[in-house]
Amino acid sequence: MLTQIFGSAVFGIDAQSVIIEVHIHPGVGYHLVGLPDNAVKESNHRIAAAVMECGYKLPGKRITINMAPADLRKEGAAYDVPIAMGILVASGQVVPTHLEKWVIMGELSLDGTLRPVRGVLPMALQAKADGFTGILVPKENGQEAAIVDGIEVHGFSHLNDLIAFLEKYHSTNRVEYDLASQLRSVHQSILDFEDVKGQESIKRCMEVAAAGGHNILLIGPPGAGKTMLAKRLPSILPPLSTSEALETTKIHSVAGQMKGSGIIHQRPFRSPHHTISDVALVGGGTYPQPGEISLAHHGVLFLDELPEFKRSVLEVMRQPLEDREVTIARAKFTLTYPASFMLVASMNPTPSGYFHDDKSTLGHSAAEMQRYLGKISGPLLDRIDLHVEVQPVPFEKLAQTPLAESSAAIRERVIAARSLQAKRFADLPHVHHNAEMNTKQIRKYCALSESSLNLLKTAMDRLRLSARAYDRILKVARTIADLEAFESIGDAHIAEAIQYRSLDREGWLG
Repeated sequence: MLTQIFGSAVFGIDAQSVIIEVHIHPGVGYHLVGLPDNAVKESNHRIAAAVMECGYKLPGKRITINMAPADLRKEGAAYDVPIAMGILVASGQVVPTHLEKWVIMGELSLDGTLRPVRGVLPMALQAKADGFTGILVPKENGQEAAIVDGIEVHGFSHLNDLIAFLEKYHSTNRVEYDLASQLRSVHQSILDFEDVKGQESIKRCMEVAAAGGHNILLIGPPGAGKTMLAKRLPSILPPLSTSEALETTKIHSVAGQMKGSGIIHQRPFRSPHHTISDVALVGGGTYPQPGEISLAHHGVLFLDELPEFKRSVLEVMRQPLEDREVTIARAKFTLTYPASFMLVASMNPTPSGYFHDDKSTLGHSAAEMQRYLGKISGPLLDRIDLHVEVQPVPFEKLAQTPLAESSAAIRERVIAARSLQAKRFADLPHVHHNAEMNTKQIRKYCALSESSLNLLKTAMDRLRLSARAYDRILKVARTIADLEAFESIGDAHIAEAIQYRSLDREGWLG
């Protein structure tokens, strides 16, 4: 007897429907074809034990299972349940109704318990696109799959529960998820800028970075508050839109980091250790998975102690910072993972950790400083719009009892500035905020008056700013003007933007 079960295969952050054909005929053997990986090939042992524990048996005949399309690699244990159901239906032990309406996925324990799997959200999206009535998944994946509106989602804890549903079609296991109310709900961040005493100029710089989506580098000695400031940056970013939340959730779903939750409400904050490998950072591997920069999509990637990262690791970030996506190329396929994130990096100003003119340490020679800063390439620094020095907070500021301005107040200004940019770039689908402008768009939207142009020329001559600083200053000045709702860039905006290019000044090395 021949039976068809519908499943799904994840490819990148998207899914593709898969047909699992089970044919039982006289003979002996178990044959699984259709480009399965080792985890899929091992499913026969799990299925045999689970089926017997559920009161059924494997037919003593020749079982042939084909997973189509045959040229698409099938990975993971998520095919246990559809294969088991196919065997039970093909052998006549289970007689389901409307089997063709459902996509079925899940991993089996030896006792028949269903275990959660990765990538359920893209699977549910594809099931809807292909016209299926719904998707049947492990109970822990129910909330994730139910994010998709317009299809039925049923979650099950045990294989017997799934069989009972298919035979009797009762809806006690249906999972509901109110996406609109979840996105409207306010999630107060535990970390708030009101906890940061002093550092008003740095908080202003963080506000500018958030308003324009700019990458930022914090340079200061240990204990100055660099990490504390970086961790609070997500609290002033605009809330995720519906499309952003769905895309972010898809990436985390494919990476297996959902842990039974629904849609991701808050912008991600990823802080990998400096010993991370280049594959773990950008993604890839034998069986490609999203890396840290994709997990930070629509959020913040924080690299603490930037010079401590291996140079090869930092260099692989250059293309994603420019293109806002990662391309993983293999001989037989190519995957693309989104990677639109804000980079926040921190570093000490010198190898000893202190500024070269600090009384607590001896000065460093230019050669020592050059070796230290040389760990970070010029092309990478070229993709960071703001370089700002973070000085230690004096005791008088630490002893102050009044709280500083809250993240909520700063966030309102950031949202207002982002709204202006959304209107400005409404006809440019690949540009959402000022940091994404190219040279042509900078010329169009960052026009300067004669006095502002003279101010910028004078600053570049006196401070000996590098040529790469020119476009960065204009982008940042555009953002500062947006924060003040100014249509044109003024002298004050240019002057403030110039202050945020510390590493471009000749003589900064001391």
